[in-house]
Amino acid sequence: MPRCLWFVIAAAALIVGYMVYGRIVERIFGPEPARTTPARAKSDGVDYVAMPKWKLWLIQLLNIAGVGPVFGPILGAVYGPTALLWIVIGTIFAGAVHDYFSGMLSVRYGGANVPDVVGFNLGKIARNVMRVFAVILLLLVGVVFATAPAGLLTKLTADMGMTFGIWLAIIFGYYILATIVPIDKIIGRIYPVFGALLLIMAVGVTIGLFVEMPENFYSWASFDHGHPKGDDFPIFPLVFITIACGALSGFHSTQSPLMARCVENETEGRFVFYGAMVAEGFIGLVWCTVGMTFYPDAQALLSAGGPAVVVNDSCVALLGTFGGILAILGVVILPITSGDTAFRAARLTIADVLGISQLQPAKRLMIAIPVFIIGIILSQVDFNIIWRYFGFSNQTLAGICLWAAAAYLYRKGKFHWICSCPAFFITVVSVSYICFEKNMGLGLDITTSNIIGFVVAVVCLISLLTLGKRPVADAPANT
Repeated sequence: MPRCLWFVIAAAALIVGYMVYGRIVERIFGPEPARTTPARAKSDGVDYVAMPKWKLWLIQLLNIAGVGPVFGPILGAVYGPTALLWIVIGTIFAGAVHDYFSGMLSVRYGGANVPDVVGFNLGKIARNVMRVFAVILLLLVGVVFATAPAGLLTKLTADMGMTFGIWLAIIFGYYILATIVPIDKIIGRIYPVFGALLLIMAVGVTIGLFVEMPENFYSWASFDHGHPKGDDFPIFPLVFITIACGALSGFHSTQSPLMARCVENETEGRFVFYGAMVAEGFIGLVWCTVGMTFYPDAQALLSAGGPAVVVNDSCVALLGTFGGILAILGVVILPITSGDTAFRAARLTIADVLGISQLQPAKRLMIAIPVFIIGIILSQVDFNIIWRYFGFSNQTLAGICLWAAAAYLYRKGKFHWICSCPAFFITVVSVSYICFEKNMGLGLDITTSNIIGFVVAVVCLISLLTLGKRPVADAPANT
């Protein structure tokens, strides 16, 4: 069987997953077409603005598809086929489920941000923890999604005298503007165009692989790859932390409420939320494939000089200079169009906590300016350090959000296992990782770390099954 057929099978699995499992998830949740959505009930011309679902899908895709589904799968490709399996299976059964429920629960709760969605299902303590956790993650995301494209643009414009600092200043300047203006003025108008470009670039790179390297697809022989650096980088849990966006990402739960406030009908949720995650899974599949196809082995990929170099070299080789520049610009658009919405979500989350209306520009600036000052300071920290903290906090947030969705279903007597199972798995991953990680964690051995992770996940599941039926005091009725 031709090696490239495995890619076709993986891509087809994502499509079938959307059509089959996506409908199962939708049926279990139970969208109600007659319900008035927040876009209609709370229309304010700033954040609650009804838009057509095709536009929401493209915006949602850009919001969630930052540098993660490009850099993460490239970094994770050193683990070989395990990374590919996680992208496909994780997208269908975990990531898209997470995105659908984070979006649809926000719709049901009047456009609530993720801390409130969690609080309405897991209680006040969980809400307060999530408020802090979400803001920290959003700041980390905003910084990661500013420094990464600034680095790529610096590489592209080195001969023009454009330095990293100049590009970083330009990107942050745009972020400030996009964060404070009404959502339909910039995001609603130009993001659909960028979304189309993003998909064209991913397809272009895929065609380049088929034309230029059809016999090199997944040429790494072994199906039990470990990291070239050995036991310090075990497949479990490292591959599931490294590849977050593109398989399962808690960051998405902070973005889904932005579109939940613009959805016109609950039946659009599967297309907008589940569908956008499947598209991101395809992007992750493409770049993981590039890593395993363009480089002869894991060590060569590891020695390439980092994901930004991989993007540059592979795009130029597969599409030529002009096509390579276009593809790189597509990758640059990914993080920039997620970084601005990350800061926007941070502003809205803080505003909700403080009870500050965001209708007046001055009040939006009151929150946005301190947030950006912190972001600029964090941008001076080493990218690899920021990425490690981002990876852990990202998957931890995903686990909490999935447990909240499981509690919602359990309380209503619905089939909660579609959320409980991925919540259990990613809880084991996150706890095991922080116990094992030597620089930011406890530095325990991998066996002990995995046992602790499993025990914590079991405790969470037992807590759900024993306490999950209890009503939450301030949860809205009729949701």
